[in-house]
Amino acid sequence: MRRNILITGASAGLGDEMARQFAAKGHNLALTARREDRLEALRAELTERHPGLTVVIHKLDVTDHEQVFEVFRKADAELGGLDRVIVNAGLGKGAPLGTGRFDANLQTAETNFVGALAQAEAAMELFRARNAGHLVFISSVSAVRGLPKTVTTYAATKAGVAALAEGLRLELLRKPIKVSTIFPGYIRSEMNEHVANTPLIVDTVPGVRAIVAAIEAEKATAYVPPWPWSPLARVMRYAPLPLLKRMI
Repeated sequence: MRRNILITGASAGLGDEMARQFAAKGHNLALTARREDRLEALRAELTERHPGLTVVIHKLDVTDHEQVFEVFRKADAELGGLDRVIVNAGLGKGAPLGTGRFDANLQTAETNFVGALAQAEAAMELFRARNAGHLVFISSVSAVRGLPKTVTTYAATKAGVAALAEGLRLELLRKPIKVSTIFPGYIRSEMNEHVANTPLIVDTVPGVRAIVAAIEAEKATAYVPPWPWSPLARVMRYAPLPLLKRMI
């Protein structure tokens, strides 16, 4: 059992529901996010429900790279060694390229990719020292292909995260440190609460249950929920652009 887990971006959406579900399975947690008040409320909720667990919180902006290393090292010491790190913090801001919103696209790129790189560096520093650990990257089904308009930059960052994870997984093949890439489909969260209901979107709790199951199984890659996203991702990967445009 990976007893001690660090989750970034744990103040809302997929992150805070992952915290609830991992706590219910008996994991000690280190939770980080920019919104400390939400982390405090979540810690109070989890420790009341699961008094035997240790839950530590740290305010963290993953674009503050020095702070990423500081927080990861501190959480590692507080829990007596991190067994799993879940790189989850991310943004969904974006605008079509060339429409005057480079600021939004840049913020998404810096958070989702460069921030993920910093987290991976900090986690691997700890895992390499003990030759053990499980590093989990939360990507997205949008990583499968380039996507248009407001999602162009977001999809590119998630594709970058997936490539980063695969390169590391290749390096560590058949070694004790495991690397997983999770590709969530449409799961209801604070990030997409403005999106109208679609036949493919699932609620947060069952969607995160599929994420947690894939993480616990330490799958190398997983599209979640498996139906319809495993077959749909294959179709998206090879669809000609005119067909892909109709699909999205």
